Amino acid sequence: MTLHCQKIGHGLPPILRSATADLLTIHGPLLFDWAARHGSPLNLVWPDALQENLAALKGVLTDCRVEHAIYYGAKVNKSPGLMQAALSAGAGLDVSSLYELRDARLLGAEGVRLVATGPAKTGAFHQELIDCNALISVDPPGRLEDLIHGLPADVGPQPILLRLRPRNQSKSRFGMPADAVVHCLARLAGESRLRFDGLNFHLSGYLWETRVAALSEAADLIAEARRMGFSPRMIDIGGGLPIQYVDRARYEAHLAAQAPEDYRNGKIPDSFYPYGSNLSAADWLHRLLEAEMSQGRSVAGYLAREGLTLAMEPGRALADQAAITVFLISRVKALGPDSHVIFVEGSSFSACETWFASEFLVDPILVPATRPAAQSPPIRAYLAGHSCLDEDVLSNRWLSFPIAPHAGDLLVYANTGGYQMDLLENEFHRHAMPARLCVVKDAEGHPILVPDTIGEV
Repeated sequence: MTLHCQKIGHGLPPILRSATADLLTIHGPLLFDWAARHGSPLNLVWPDALQENLAALKGVLTDCRVEHAIYYGAKVNKSPGLMQAALSAGAGLDVSSLYELRDARLLGAEGVRLVATGPAKTGAFHQELIDCNALISVDPPGRLEDLIHGLPADVGPQPILLRLRPRNQSKSRFGMPADAVVHCLARLAGESRLRFDGLNFHLSGYLWETRVAALSEAADLIAEARRMGFSPRMIDIGGGLPIQYVDRARYEAHLAAQAPEDYRNGKIPDSFYPYGSNLSAADWLHRLLEAEMSQGRSVAGYLAREGLTLAMEPGRALADQAAITVFLISRVKALGPDSHVIFVEGSSFSACETWFASEFLVDPILVPATRPAAQSPPIRAYLAGHSCLDEDVLSNRWLSFPIAPHAGDLLVYANTGGYQMDLLENEFHRHAMPARLCVVKDAEGHPILVPDTIGEV
């Protein structure tokens, strides 16, 4: 559902699932209690939302009769609750560091439940991946040699993928061109300790059409690998499935109407994440599977005929609607007759896309601590973090509030589960790291908090 937060003009209220909307309305007093007990900002996580998203993707794959392996991209959020939810629902985990791997193993993931697709693998990371027989993506060819040299003499077949750099990603530093993939296959021909399981790629952008083109390139290499005597079983398309933060029509209207004066610094960012996507992740996946590859075959038909598993590592798409971040307003300062700055308590907000010269185009929701005694005039304001730096802002975009915020009110950013909660977190000014807790229901169906730690999930 869409909760129409207190905004005027070309606002961008977030799309909310019902559990989140209920917390902000029916159970609103809980937010103040939780913020008082656990501090600001407060990150709240709904593991069941991830399982709903996973079920939607699995439903599309099953309907299209595609063998599949879905791995939750753990780098998107360091919540153990979300990792455990993925494992409990039958997904695996894509780990991008030694530390993510160790957490995954503490949660019980081993072998086929683990894949490491990222390009930055240390020797220690490789060794622990080998120890649990995880699926390892190799890039570039030199890393193949490193992996071979690190293999014990008596190790069983270690499964690997070779990371392809498709032609439409020629400027990327990740992946290998087709000729380098063939070179690696020739090197693998005499190495019995490694098992070539297939190819993977991870593309920039969110177009299913570019994935179809990359799949066509991968299909040629799969055929070449079989001619060379290999038995590949998988093509892994990475992530990049879109999600819908805000209503598409509102989003497009906002982009069309925005002007430099809508930003405190007078600059419209050059690019934005597609917050108002016209496709859900499930719709995107359905279009991909129905798309034609070659000779009239759909992607789904090709995979079925070749006996291949389609693997993927969604991050945001599985964390969609799985978290919110709650800020306590510490003060509101007038900058002029029609402009204010709202200061929020706690460490800098990772959803602050301003660190990347962009903007988080989702409006925060104002939750007043008390009902206003009288209707106040609307104000416009931008949001600032707690530090002594002028550029430490949560939003350069001027936000309109029909009811003036006050110290003690809450501002809630919705849908912060995807990269928005911990990418830039730090203890600057010695503030404690934000608390992260899971929201579950008690026996009577009321929301309660449980620790988001490995020992509790």
